[in-house]
Amino acid sequence: MSRPSAHNRLHSAVYFLLLAVLMLLPAQGMSQPALSQNEKSTIQFFESVRHSPPMMRAFLDAMPKGADLHTHLSGAVYAEDYLQWAMEDGRCIDTATFTILSPDAPSNKSTAQDPCPQGSVPAERLFHDNTLYADAVNALSTRDIHSVSRMWGHEQFFSSFAKFNAGKLGRGADMLASVIRRAASQNILHLEVMDSIYPVTLKNIATSVGWSGNAEDTLNALRQAGLFESIENSVAARRALLDETRFLLQAGLEDEPGLAGGASAPVPDVSVRFIQQIHRNSSPEQVFAQLAYSFELVRHDPYVVAFNFVAPEDYPTALRDYTLHMRMIDALHALPEYTGTNITLHAGELAMGLVPPRDLRFHIREAVETGHARRIGHGVSVMHEDNAFGLLRTMRDRRVAVEICLSSNDQILGVRGADHPFPVYRKYGVPMVLNTDDEGVARIDLTNEYLRAATTYALGYQDMKALSRNSLEYSFLPGASLWADPAAFIMGGDCKDSPMGHETALCARLLEASDKARMQWQLEKAFVDFERDVAENMARP
Repeated sequence: MSRPSAHNRLHSAVYFLLLAVLMLLPAQGMSQPALSQNEKSTIQFFESVRHSPPMMRAFLDAMPKGADLHTHLSGAVYAEDYLQWAMEDGRCIDTATFTILSPDAPSNKSTAQDPCPQGSVPAERLFHDNTLYADAVNALSTRDIHSVSRMWGHEQFFSSFAKFNAGKLGRGADMLASVIRRAASQNILHLEVMDSIYPVTLKNIATSVGWSGNAEDTLNALRQAGLFESIENSVAARRALLDETRFLLQAGLEDEPGLAGGASAPVPDVSVRFIQQIHRNSSPEQVFAQLAYSFELVRHDPYVVAFNFVAPEDYPTALRDYTLHMRMIDALHALPEYTGTNITLHAGELAMGLVPPRDLRFHIREAVETGHARRIGHGVSVMHEDNAFGLLRTMRDRRVAVEICLSSNDQILGVRGADHPFPVYRKYGVPMVLNTDDEGVARIDLTNEYLRAATTYALGYQDMKALSRNSLEYSFLPGASLWADPAAFIMGGDCKDSPMGHETALCARLLEASDKARMQWQLEKAFVDFERDVAENMARP
């Protein structure tokens, strides 16, 4: 790595000077509470390892990270896991595309002796063919993205998903268990995982009902056609997934890499909620039926806390129908039974050159103002929006958080460093949270995203801590927040003066009543323990 620039050395010197001054100032009124000695030591140690990415990585891996709020379950699983399950489940691998196939896939060659479709081989061959295995991992992820001759990594990234579809069959609990274990190993407390659950009848019902252009009339027709009759089954299926995942975690049977022979490990204490996915590149009647079902599912299942549109924002149908989709959301959100529904929307996952300039000018604004989004996924093209500065102020004033996915934006859009709006959002006080997006496909984890933010944008330890706190503040966990001022993280209310570990009766009642406050309190306790460990152990050579 190159030596730190003069600018960076100057930045560090100024930072230490400001830190020294801040440490001498007493807390006043509603200002931030005085730093503890352990927190001061942690800040100093963070600065001492600023120019050592390996040491910074270890520090951030151990640091408590509240939540990952933008992660797709299928894309969060590593290719190696899909291939392992393919071998165990007797699946096949297409030797041209490296798509995972079921043995009974259509073929003019399949026989009892040769069960795989033509052009494919049994997945178990991966055990004995290292080249085939490496090529399969590359095809199911972006591991070898820089050798792929395509615009940025856009198509390589999105084409991966169809290739491991067959590998997911019957493996939902294994997938979720793998993601939970990885989160726990990084000291992540909460996950909001994007996944879809719909009745098999949805497509036929949507097609028969159609889209009239009137949301309320179409909703009534879908209801009369029986669309919502399977809601209870969907709720039960989600519970079954969670129960099976819990069983796997407790038994240590998910075969997570590193747990040789199925060795058991401590059960991860990670909270999990789901965000229902709506595929935006479908016909209007299909999208509306998914929307209606998602509004209703969020209403009935406490484990499904919101919905989101997914699939590339730049594909023709998504571009053509973007405004229509936002108006569909607006019409359903206006109904009394749906007004309180949490909504997070992929918006602005675009860049100059990917689409015509006209398509960069309104997506984020419409998601906020028409789509009622409380969080925006990616938001990369914000400065291309009409009246971009006014939009930033609107997002700040409404506390609409941006789900920042730095590695994903680099791989898919080629947007990184100073070209990314991260510093702009920060300058205008728009709340941000760091996320992985698709950590398996992107070959990253959440610690990597914290490291990338810290090193790219010269953030300090207090900035890292704020991003971690933000992730719980802007989660869709129900209940009151612990923070009287979420922008400055000033505690108020019943837990303001309560000691940790010896909570007052008022504070205990708040923590019992509010999932969000309880998780935030857990994070604050984790920070106290972490900063003590840094001061007593990590900072010592």
